[in-house]
Amino acid sequence: MNSSAVGQRRRRCRSTLSPDLTAVLHCAVREALCRLNAVAAGVYLLDEDATEIRVALIVGGPPSLFTLPGRMELDAPYASARALASGRVEILADPYQAEAGHEQHVPPYPYVALAAPVIAADQRFGALTVLRTEEQGDYQEHDRSRLQQIGSELATALAKLAASGAEIKPGPMPVLVPAGTDADTNVCTPGWGVADVPGSGGMSLMYPVRRLADLLNQITTMDDIVAAAQYCVMDPFDAQALVLTSASEDRLWVLGHSGASCGLVKSLHGARLDSSIPAAEAVRGRPLYICARPADSGRSDSDVQSEAYLPLIGCRKATDLPLVGSRNVVGACCLTFQGPRGFPPEERAVLSMMAEMLGTALERVELSERQHEVAEYLQRTLLPSTLSELPGLTTTARYRPATATSMVGGDWYDVIKLPGERMVLVVGDVEGHAMESAAVMGQVRTAVAAYATEGHRPAAVIDRAGRLLTEQGTDLLVTCCVVALDTTDGMSEVALAGHPEPLVRGPDGSIRTLEAPANVPLGVRVPDAYWGREHVLEPGSVVMLYSDGLVDWHASDPGSGARALLRSGSHAAGADLEQLADHLIAEDPGPQHRRDDAVLLLARYEGAVGEGAPRTGNLQIPRRDLQGVKTARGFVADRLSSWGLSGISDDLQLIASEVVTNALIHADSDVDVRLRAFADHVRLEVRDSDSNPPIPSHLALTEGENAAAEHGRGLLIVEALAGPWNSSPNGRGKTVSLDMRIPLDEP
Repeated sequence: MNSSAVGQRRRRCRSTLSPDLTAVLHCAVREALCRLNAVAAGVYLLDEDATEIRVALIVGGPPSLFTLPGRMELDAPYASARALASGRVEILADPYQAEAGHEQHVPPYPYVALAAPVIAADQRFGALTVLRTEEQGDYQEHDRSRLQQIGSELATALAKLAASGAEIKPGPMPVLVPAGTDADTNVCTPGWGVADVPGSGGMSLMYPVRRLADLLNQITTMDDIVAAAQYCVMDPFDAQALVLTSASEDRLWVLGHSGASCGLVKSLHGARLDSSIPAAEAVRGRPLYICARPADSGRSDSDVQSEAYLPLIGCRKATDLPLVGSRNVVGACCLTFQGPRGFPPEERAVLSMMAEMLGTALERVELSERQHEVAEYLQRTLLPSTLSELPGLTTTARYRPATATSMVGGDWYDVIKLPGERMVLVVGDVEGHAMESAAVMGQVRTAVAAYATEGHRPAAVIDRAGRLLTEQGTDLLVTCCVVALDTTDGMSEVALAGHPEPLVRGPDGSIRTLEAPANVPLGVRVPDAYWGREHVLEPGSVVMLYSDGLVDWHASDPGSGARALLRSGSHAAGADLEQLADHLIAEDPGPQHRRDDAVLLLARYEGAVGEGAPRTGNLQIPRRDLQGVKTARGFVADRLSSWGLSGISDDLQLIASEVVTNALIHADSDVDVRLRAFADHVRLEVRDSDSNPPIPSHLALTEGENAAAEHGRGLLIVEALAGPWNSSPNGRGKTVSLDMRIPLDEP
């Protein structure tokens, strides 16, 4: 959505109910409340985009009036949405006797809802809804007829208002009206509730507080907090901009913003806490409600403070509230307004309540994010930073975390290079999602690598690792698959410890299983030794090792699901191993089904090294090596010269220097550079430990704000010289790969 569309939507959201519309809705809702002997009644109106209905006015007593949903989709299972869709009176379906054709819905509160459509001829306005307690009994036919009549009369009145030019749309928050007239206070807050109805203003003010509490109970990210603050704070108070900041390292840091907030964000992000700007004052515990007055009206201390904002955003009013966490102030909520605006004591009290709620939610999300970062760092540290390769064997791997939990999982992969052109491929899975799972995974991975490096066969490797694990005293079980491959003749040996069997896609596209005895998971004491089985691979075969999280959505038969997945990838990715891995790791029904983390390890057996075999080269560049880029250029030049491909050396040296520069600067890790020469092209691969993809951007030529573009100018050079390139995250980092065609006159 472009910025103009957002601005138009924001202007529509800030509109409030007109007095005429409020009076019509109030009359109809109160009549429905009285005639149907209800505890609460409300009217829903279609929003400005006609994509949902929002409650515009509610009459009742607490707590019943707070139980009506604030908004709902047009196909929601609620009685109000169903009444508008069907054009007839609807009752919320009994959870034990769901009506045919409707989704079964369990009411969260002890009230029974009855709703009538508010439709006049071809004009659809919304629905009129009443609530009764369960003890009041079911709605009878005469109740349905009464509500239908009141809804029809309301629709006629709304049609007349619309014909006169009035806008029949809900406000950002509903108007609340107490059911009785014996309210405890006669204080009326301007702009809230129904005029001359005692208590309506105060109840209406409390509605966004209740909705904010509901939303913050469900949030998991900072974006969720910003969205809740926009809906419950920014829109109801007609604010022009909203910025949420945190306070750390003696500075303010912007966490999220909404509305016309660009200038405010620039002034706040990185500002010192000891500065004189109002937001810093708010972090010190003092809420500020400030306004710039005309020059001839005198200037107060608050007016002087507000001048820090005015040159940047040109607003006439600003509010800065401390966000209080569990013990102290954790940040500030900054609101700006266009034009003069007063803040009665009731509004100040409500804003302070909501600021405290936002502060607690912010503290909770930041703690969760820190825990997730620790878990992610631990997972990345335990996975191998680079994958070994041989001239006759190419490998790549992927790791995908579960979405149902923020804790680290226990899946891992490994590629172990042995003397004599041999390679060992390993995939394993520790049960559970906890720090203990990651710790056990580190122990088992180290043991498997050590025993494999000693030269033991796969069955002996998992047998020894299993015995070691049982001596550690852990209750967690570990499944594992170990494949040893000799690239000189294609002989492979497979050993399993309760893990899914690996698959192989032959050069003709056929899919088969590398069968082996299932054995039992590691961690189980067994008297018998583990057994493996040998197979012979044809040149051009692709071996696929995986954990069951890759196909956990296919729980009935994971093996069949994995075969179907590999079969689909053979057409989607062709001979490109990186593209194949991207396809396989992305092919699932959706994030909601990722109950488990998953690893994928692919290896293509090219055949024995000799005539026609691909030529390969590998270079390791240490982290922060000041000569790393120069070394990479020399490596490319030397390899291409030895292969008789000097004609493309200059271009590929320039490309390598740009990609390696990005990796060294932005990933801040060791960098792995690989070259592979085929009959008609040369492939360059650069691997690092940063999963964020490089972003080529023309903005990088002129704009300093595009910091995430990873020196987009260099990537534009890469595209100009080599054409399309690919970035593949693997759980520990990413691989940037590209192909450069060999001219016909080159060997």
